[in-house]
Amino acid sequence: MKYAKLSKLWNSLHSSFWFVPTLMVVLAIGLSFITIAIDQSRETTIIGELGWAYSLGPNGSRAILSAIAGSMVSVATTAFSITIVALQLASSQFGPRLLRNFMQDTGNQVVLGTFISTFVYSLMVLRTINGVEENEFVPHSAVTCGIGLAIASIGVLIYFIHHSASSIQVDQVIKKVGRDLDDAIDRLFPGKIGRSAPKQQEQRIADISLEFDRVSCSIKAGKSGYVQAIDDKRLMQIATDKKLLLRVQQRPGRFVVKGSELVRVLPEEKVNKQLIAQINNAFVLGSQRTEQQDIEFSIDQLVEIAVRALSPGINDPFTAIRCIDQLNAALCHFAQREIPSPYRYDHNNQLCVIAEPITFTDVTDAAFNQIRQYGQSSVAVTMRLLEAISVVASFTHRTSDQITLRRHADMIERGSQKEIVEELDRKAIKERYLAAVEAIEHH
Repeated sequence: MKYAKLSKLWNSLHSSFWFVPTLMVVLAIGLSFITIAIDQSRETTIIGELGWAYSLGPNGSRAILSAIAGSMVSVATTAFSITIVALQLASSQFGPRLLRNFMQDTGNQVVLGTFISTFVYSLMVLRTINGVEENEFVPHSAVTCGIGLAIASIGVLIYFIHHSASSIQVDQVIKKVGRDLDDAIDRLFPGKIGRSAPKQQEQRIADISLEFDRVSCSIKAGKSGYVQAIDDKRLMQIATDKKLLLRVQQRPGRFVVKGSELVRVLPEEKVNKQLIAQINNAFVLGSQRTEQQDIEFSIDQLVEIAVRALSPGINDPFTAIRCIDQLNAALCHFAQREIPSPYRYDHNNQLCVIAEPITFTDVTDAAFNQIRQYGQSSVAVTMRLLEAISVVASFTHRTSDQITLRRHADMIERGSQKEIVEELDRKAIKERYLAAVEAIEHH
């Protein structure tokens, strides 16, 4: 449970504009103390030997640091304004669900932190300059470091302008979401996971399935929210220690209402307030979906971009095709992974937890359904969907996956025949459909 909650906390911090800048400000304050301490140690003869180092008096030092601090405030304000504009454009063009991706951009956070930390550093050094003749003190090494930070900030500003312009390009957005989707597949489906039921357990599982709902006890959710993560190790430990059989009724990405069913427990007589609290704590709920354990979250982001592009007001099939290409690559990636067994056993081969995993059918439905519905009148989108199915079919090895692909190919072909009136277009789509069917049956 600690890992799930720490992961949620890290995602929240990573999605904020204050965490990285705050760390950089703390480092800037520490750097100011270090450089000032070096100057106060009176071992500053090195400064005079360096021709590029700052070596003027207190008035010049104050002027330079004041100029740096003032300019950094202005640049930081401009950077914040550009960021807000970029967020507004992203929300209107790609959808509000994509805002989280822009807020997680480490580059923007480092840029803002650089400007603010340079400003704070200049103030911290500026306060130590003493112009009184008897106790004159000018921290030459600290001022030299401040000038270096200012020069670095100019380079960061140039990077920020380029990064802001490129980050809102649709190709970059789609590529980043596709990369997040591939990472989620690698993280949640690392090769072969799960474990099939031993043969001696198969009959017992069948018997349990028939009677489970009647004899088990339901544990309800203590609050409403999206299931962001489930601590399966914690559930396994609870079931093993208390000799229970748990069937998980929810999965990450779903919205649960307070009082809805989270888990069913067998035997019923072992359920108490402590067990209810422990099981509720194994579910991490939040106000929004995240990619932590929800593979459909990134798929829905790509689908949202494609559907918006296919709306009559925008009518941009090229963007939709790029989304289909990314979904195609993700489905090929996912088709090669082993789906984990829903049955989890302890070391004594005792069935402890039943949790239905997300399947290839679920992922394919999430990827194709809405795009198929909104893109029926677009010949290019329809043809690319059928081509994507042909490619994915070559990576499948399960009969159920091939049945799913054939079902989608049939629905795409039937929908296009209703919407598309040009005979040549119908013929081209029919050819793509037959090629997809052949690829599915061949594999």
